[in-house]
Amino acid sequence: MLKGWDRITHQRTMMMKVGLLFLLTHVCTLTPVYQTQEQSPNITDLTFKNMDFAMNLYRKIAGYHDNNIFFSPLSISTAFATLSMAAQGPTRDQILKGLNLAYLDRDNQPDIIPELFQHLQGNITQDESLKLDQSTAFFVCLKCEVESDYLDQIKKFFNADIKNVEFANTKASVGMINDYIMRKTDNKVKEMVSDLDPLTQLILINTIFFQGEWQMPFNPNHTEIQRFYIDNYNIVQVPMMFRMEDKFYTMEDFPLNAKVLKLPYRNGVSMLILLPNKGLDYTTIDDEITAERFLRWIKNLKERKLEVQLPKFKMEQSYAMHKILPDLGISRIFHDTANLTKLSKDPGLKVSEVLHKAVIEVDERGTTAAAATDSGIIGYALPSSFIVNRPFFFFIYHEVTNSLLFMGRVIDPTKNGV
Repeated sequence: MLKGWDRITHQRTMMMKVGLLFLLTHVCTLTPVYQTQEQSPNITDLTFKNMDFAMNLYRKIAGYHDNNIFFSPLSISTAFATLSMAAQGPTRDQILKGLNLAYLDRDNQPDIIPELFQHLQGNITQDESLKLDQSTAFFVCLKCEVESDYLDQIKKFFNADIKNVEFANTKASVGMINDYIMRKTDNKVKEMVSDLDPLTQLILINTIFFQGEWQMPFNPNHTEIQRFYIDNYNIVQVPMMFRMEDKFYTMEDFPLNAKVLKLPYRNGVSMLILLPNKGLDYTTIDDEITAERFLRWIKNLKERKLEVQLPKFKMEQSYAMHKILPDLGISRIFHDTANLTKLSKDPGLKVSEVLHKAVIEVDERGTTAAAATDSGIIGYALPSSFIVNRPFFFFIYHEVTNSLLFMGRVIDPTKNGV
C-alpha cells in the first residue's frame, strides 16, 4: 500500500472527454400523442423518463454481448426529439412510446416535448464553466425539399444547423460529415461515417461532448499496475488509480448486493459507480437498474472516509441503433409505412440508418468523453476501501436536474472496443 501522500492542490486532475454522436440517414422522426393530464410536465419528468429509457436501451444492448458498453441517452433522446417533430400518426406514437416520452405529450401543447428539451439544455449549460456541448445538424440532399416550418422549429428548439450535401459524391460527403463530427467532439469521435448510399436524402447528426475535472483528483504518481478480475477465470493487469483516505459519498444497496460511490467533477456533474459485491454475477443486476432506484441511490448517499481505487480505461463504442430500436417497439420509421410528412412531402421517406458512437477516457486528470425499497438502502457501515477491481457500472449525470448524460459498464478495462 502506498503511503506518505502529499495533499497538494496542484495535483493533476483527471479529465474526461466524451464524444458521442447520433447519425440518422434519410430522415428520422418521433413523438406521440398520449395522455391528457391537466398538469403540464416539467424537466424532472423528462429526465426521469429519459433515465428509464436509458436503462431499457442498456438492457437491449447488453442482450447482444457481454462486452463493455458506453452510450449517451441524452444524445439519443435529443436526436429523436428533433425528429419527433417531423412524424405524424402511428409513426410518431410508436416512437414516443419506445422512448418513454409518450407520458409527456399533450394534445393542447404540440411543442411541449421540444420545449422541455430546450429548457433542459438551458438548465444544464447555464453554468458557463461546465464543458458540455451539444449540437444537432441536418445534412440534406440538394434535391430534397424540407418543409420550411420544420426547419424553423428545429432551429428554434434545438439550434440545429442545416447543411446541403451532394450525396452522389460519396467521398466528399463522408469527409464533410466526419469533419463536422470531429470539430464538435474536440477530435474525439473520428471516422463516424465510412460510406454513404448515393441515394441518401437526409442525415441527422447529434453530438455531445463533456470534459470534466475531478473535485478530488488522483495523483498519477500513485497509479500502479494491479489485477482486475473479469470473472473467476479471467484476470487482466490494469493501471489502477489510487486516492488516499478522504471523504467520499457512498452507500450500499443490500437487496441489490452492490455498493455505490459518487465521484464528483467540478461544475455540478458527477460519476456514480455501481459495484456489484464480490462473487456476484453482474448480469443479475441488469434487470434491477431503474430510474427510481438510481434516484434512491443519490438520495441515500452518505459521507464517509474511504480509500478509493479505480482503473484507468478508454472506450470507443459504436451502435447500429436501427437494429436495436425495433426491440423497443420503434420500427415504422425504418419501413415504407413511415409518416414523416412534417419534414418533407417527398413520398417514401424513411430512416435507413441510425448510428450512435461514444468515446470516453478516464484517467488521473479527469474524464474526457468527446433502486430497492427505502428500508433496503443504507448509507453507512461500509468498509474503509472502495476497490473497483471487477466489472462495474457507471453513470455520469448533471446533479441539479438529475439528467443522465452518459451510461456504461466496464467488463474489461483493457479493451477499448469499437
